[in-house]
Amino acid sequence: MAMWGRSGSMSVVHLAAGAVLAGLMAAPVLGQAVAREVTIVIPTYEVGPPEPNPIFYAGRAYQGAKGPVYPYPLLDKLTDVKRDRAYRIIYLENEYVRVGVLPEIGGRIFEAVDKTNGFDFIYRQHVIKPALIGMTGAWISGGIEWNIPHHHRAAAFMPVDTAIESAPDGSATVWIGEIELRHRMKWIIGLTLRPGSSALEVTTRIFNRTPFAHSMLAFANVAVHANEDYQVFFSPSTEIATFHGKNQFSRWPVSTEIFNGQDYTKGVDVSWYKSHVRPTSFFAFDTEEDFFGGYDHGREAGVVFVGDHHVVPGQKLWTWGTGSEGRTWERILTDQDGPYLELMIGAWSDNQPDYSWIKPGETRETVQYWYPVRGLGGLKNANREAACELRLEAGRARIAFHATSERKKARGVLRAGDEVLFEDVFDIGPGSPFETTVETGPGVREEALELVLADAGGVEILIYAPRPRKDRPLPKPVTPPAPPKDIPTAEELYLAGQRLEQFHNAALEPYPYYEEALRRDPSDVRANTALALLFLKRGLDREAGERLETAVARLTANYTRPKDCETLYYLGLARRRLGKISAAEDAFRRAAWDPAWRGVSLYQLAEMASAAGAFETALDQVERAFDAGLRTPKTTVLISALLRRLGRGARGASFAARSLRRFDPLGAGAAHELVLFMAGSGGAPASIVDASPSFREAPEREDRLLARPVPNLLELALDYANAGLWKEAADLLRPRVDGKDAVPHPLAAYLFAYVQERMGWTAAARESLRQAAALSPDLAFPYALEFVDIFEWAIRESPADARAPLYLGNLLFDLQPERALTAWEKAREIDPSLALVHRNLGLAYARIKNDLPTAVASLEKAIALSPADARLHYELDVLYEAAGTEAAVRLARLEKSHKAVSTNDNALAREVGLLVGVGRASRALEILRSHHFHVWEGGGGLHGLWVEANLAIGRDRLAKGDLRRALEAFLRALEYPANLDVGPPSSGPGSPKIFVYLGEAYAALGQAGRARSCREKAAAFGAGLSEQAYYRGLALKVLGRPDEARSVFAGLAEKAREALAVAPVMDFFEKFGERQSALGRQANLHFLAGLGLLGSSQTAEARAEFQRAVSMDPGHREARRFLEK
Repeated sequence: MAMWGRSGSMSVVHLAAGAVLAGLMAAPVLGQAVAREVTIVIPTYEVGPPEPNPIFYAGRAYQGAKGPVYPYPLLDKLTDVKRDRAYRIIYLENEYVRVGVLPEIGGRIFEAVDKTNGFDFIYRQHVIKPALIGMTGAWISGGIEWNIPHHHRAAAFMPVDTAIESAPDGSATVWIGEIELRHRMKWIIGLTLRPGSSALEVTTRIFNRTPFAHSMLAFANVAVHANEDYQVFFSPSTEIATFHGKNQFSRWPVSTEIFNGQDYTKGVDVSWYKSHVRPTSFFAFDTEEDFFGGYDHGREAGVVFVGDHHVVPGQKLWTWGTGSEGRTWERILTDQDGPYLELMIGAWSDNQPDYSWIKPGETRETVQYWYPVRGLGGLKNANREAACELRLEAGRARIAFHATSERKKARGVLRAGDEVLFEDVFDIGPGSPFETTVETGPGVREEALELVLADAGGVEILIYAPRPRKDRPLPKPVTPPAPPKDIPTAEELYLAGQRLEQFHNAALEPYPYYEEALRRDPSDVRANTALALLFLKRGLDREAGERLETAVARLTANYTRPKDCETLYYLGLARRRLGKISAAEDAFRRAAWDPAWRGVSLYQLAEMASAAGAFETALDQVERAFDAGLRTPKTTVLISALLRRLGRGARGASFAARSLRRFDPLGAGAAHELVLFMAGSGGAPASIVDASPSFREAPEREDRLLARPVPNLLELALDYANAGLWKEAADLLRPRVDGKDAVPHPLAAYLFAYVQERMGWTAAARESLRQAAALSPDLAFPYALEFVDIFEWAIRESPADARAPLYLGNLLFDLQPERALTAWEKAREIDPSLALVHRNLGLAYARIKNDLPTAVASLEKAIALSPADARLHYELDVLYEAAGTEAAVRLARLEKSHKAVSTNDNALAREVGLLVGVGRASRALEILRSHHFHVWEGGGGLHGLWVEANLAIGRDRLAKGDLRRALEAFLRALEYPANLDVGPPSSGPGSPKIFVYLGEAYAALGQAGRARSCREKAAAFGAGLSEQAYYRGLALKVLGRPDEARSVFAGLAEKAREALAVAPVMDFFEKFGERQSALGRQANLHFLAGLGLLGSSQTAEARAEFQRAVSMDPGHREARRFLEK
């Protein structure tokens, strides 16, 4: 049965540090697992309200892929306010383990305890302390996070849907999941405990409920408590590990490489947490076994993850490291729970970013088994029943077994060929592992051994037979694709574009690769189809149709029936969207000949038939789609609805109940169909209700799943609308839009009005439009392409409504920016008092038109209307900088609004940077010392401002002869104030620039030894493409190493000029960061070229480069400083 708890009936537990929660719920009855929802109170650092402005995509790289925020809200307002807060927590427990899930924080597993020894085999937080690590900002460490369909997914700090089920076999399951907004796919996770087993069964299902192919990943991010005794065990066949993007490789477990900037060349066992000083990742490469895990040798306990490696190939170790960066992030993320490392398990991909395709209508499922272990001392093999260790040293073999259930009279055997070295019978279970040491003699090799665990009947439970290492050479790293013009064949162009699309690359777009293929061959089927799919996802239906018609013409030349009907299927979609219904039907019917495209084609035909009122035909087609494997929640809802429409409601309700049991326990549509059936039949017959808990619990399940309008309510209403089931859509929306207890959402309100219009209720539709237009636009971020028609209809029907064109622009800006700009201009014309419209137009004029004066004027108008909106001040200053506005003017505006600016770290950081640039470093330091800046992972620019401010003060004092105080300022540049949330690198604080100035100060004070030491430190740094290379050259020059100095200066100038010739806006493998404007990047490259020339004594040429830098970026403070010198 299922249980849907309500907060009013929950027990409340206050959680203190170190509290034992065994008494939270009744102890599980022997032979039964239990699940229960309660309320728990956890000390929490508060997060401010979500950013009300939509955050559109501007080229941000996040975790090695594109990092869009829209249509989610940005959660970047972190605070230092710590208060107790109540959370719902669902405990799942049997006699061996207890697991706790927090539905309100992404469905994260918050705790997992081995009850046999009290060991937290998952990292257990005792505080909720968010940091800016998630895709949308706020994110907490610890527990287990679900990364679907992207790493640190957008909703990781947001609520998910949940359900609790128990089964006749005594098992209990907690279901969590969501429809994610970016691709509109759905994922659910089932966590099951069975009586008598310590293994947590983890079922992952992903439904591509959309008509398009998407790429996705599915990693579980498991945190564990880390210390010098913690070791990670990839599967024994793993000899090679790789980094993000597979751009470098290392031996495993003993690395002899320089990997991710760390030197392991002396031979370091990198499987140990203690081996890593700085943040790093290792992904297992080409593993051949079905498990991996981690083990705390000090606690003699650990965790094992088991899953079919053909489906679950991802195994990852990630750590902040033991150095200063790790200690800094430990302080940021927890109060007292210490360091952690992450053991990540990936399904359908083995790297990040690494995505696999999921076809339209496809459902994916995999089952894994996770469990705690103890007494092993290592890990050589594991399955869902048991784990083992075998280690041979100096003629002795240590063997150990751990079982996930009680095994009486189990038998352990160790053989060397035909010789039995050890055999014994023993009892073993989750709380009673077995281990012993066996004399093998000096001549036995590990590869000759075989370790077996069998049950009392002799059935083998687990076998481990060591295999010799293959010692393969390290693979070739991934390389970025060549420019399209340099790729020799159309096939390679297509594959390059597809990979960029598949991996959501932030640096390169796939379009130029497909377009180059079409330039060479305008009818190329692959490139036309790929480009058309991108167009369809952006709502560019006419352009998509043209590409697909061209592709199909070639496919079907000479009256040929295609072998692969993907192009015909997408042509059907394009024709349907363009209103060419008969032609769309023809394309879908031909596509349905291909088994790979039959299900989705039949589903489209079913929707079209239903919309035409041909319900029998629609039912036949959707049932055939279901039989063809299209078993998404949408299919279930349409079948149930059509059966109900045709007077076969009992059958439809049974189908919906079956779907809830077998496919999607979080199916809002199936629950709603059950409620409709019971309402239409005056209540389901008692015999049916008693036989199916799904009926009994349907009303409460429906209420809970549809409580939040986005996305479940909207998606279900759109599913009905797409099938022409307007009455169902209206009945669904009415009580949630204008019912007595409704809290209407603008998107639901506009959809309701549109549905009423389609039903012929014109007067009611206009009244609903009026009500929709009166609702606050805050956090109303449209994401579904169906809303294009809805908002365009609203604009026609209600020409005085400025909200409809505002929302239309929001929906289209990342997809069709020119069209979005037009919509926003219309909204401004209707209502010039909407600050958000002016703000959006400012961004659009800058990004689309490159019209900076108009963009600036729009942002200035937005601020005039909403002066307390701190983000607007940040965005305006970005535009000012791009437009070349004088630093003093920019600073004056920010200081005038300092109270608002200080509530946004990005805006305040710009104020600090300008203070440094105009020579007011002391005021900059006042702010830097007094404000807690919350830094995004991968960021650290604030510490650069700290350095520059102190160096500026030091230079001024040095010039005035105040040598002691100058030295003090230069020394402060080495500090890392805790409130800036940036720690020193593992190599220690400092840079060539800082050490050169320290050298000057010490030399001026007559401390030649210290001066030389600082210059030697500066010279010891590497020489990359940055200003630090110039200061390294200066140090080399003063140290009497002129040839090395000349080489550094010349190299800097040459690298800068080479980069100017290419000038990409982002590195192909960039893990974090925003795209830098081409002009800003060029300005900095000219500055660096000038430094190289200056160091080479080419003063006039250097001045010219500095002038170019300032002309491109008037706010480039260092270029200005060198010009003034």
